[in-house]
Amino acid sequence: MPGKRLPSLLSPARLRFAAARARQYAALKVRDPSIRWWQLTPSNPAMSRYAEALMPARDPVLAEMEALGEERRFPLIGPEVGRLLHQLALMIGARRVFELGSGFGYSAVWFARALPEGGEVHCTDGDPANARLAEGLLARAGVAEKVRFHVGDALEALAAVPGEFDIVFNDVDKHAYPDVVRAALPRLRPGGLLISDNTLWHGRVLGGGADDAETRGVLDHNRLLFADDAAVFTTLLPLRDGVTVALKR
Repeated sequence: MPGKRLPSLLSPARLRFAAARARQYAALKVRDPSIRWWQLTPSNPAMSRYAEALMPARDPVLAEMEALGEERRFPLIGPEVGRLLHQLALMIGARRVFELGSGFGYSAVWFARALPEGGEVHCTDGDPANARLAEGLLARAGVAEKVRFHVGDALEALAAVPGEFDIVFNDVDKHAYPDVVRAALPRLRPGGLLISDNTLWHGRVLGGGADDAETRGVLDHNRLLFADDAAVFTTLLPLRDGVTVALKR
């Protein structure tokens, strides 16, 4: 969709990165069979597991989606970030959410369950197979009536849907993160939130050289938000792989 588009996923840089992550996961799994795919973060995986162990058990549909993500090595936000999204939506009384990059709907379940009757979550993904899979999962999660799924480019879908949003959630291909800042902020109401996942980018933001488009995209995104303190109040939470929350003034 940018977000999770097939060409980007098959780029040489992404393939090398995915292969390195798979090797890291395999090595950690030998030492600790309880580790889950989404716990590969710059922080200590044991800390992630500690935080996750404090949470109430997920319902069967979320548990199934987590197992599916594990099986497919699909980059879910995981339950820690899911609870954060749910909480933020509750805190600001959100009614309209637009997701830029939704996969098969895991984050949408967390958002939709926080919205009142008549609320809406707009999901986007470039793969029709993800949309088809999400349809059944969202129905069984009891939130299908709140979700609208757009297949194609995420930013084009955002431009095509009228009105302001309370939350825009950003989880597209990382090279497009600066474009998201420019496109999303004008679409938020005052007091609305732009929430971006993976803003520590597996620690690659610390590498200095930024020799690939994805890392440069995350770095530029972070700089853009923190540089405009008059327009947005931004915090980068070191939760999982980094979650940036920008409040539109």
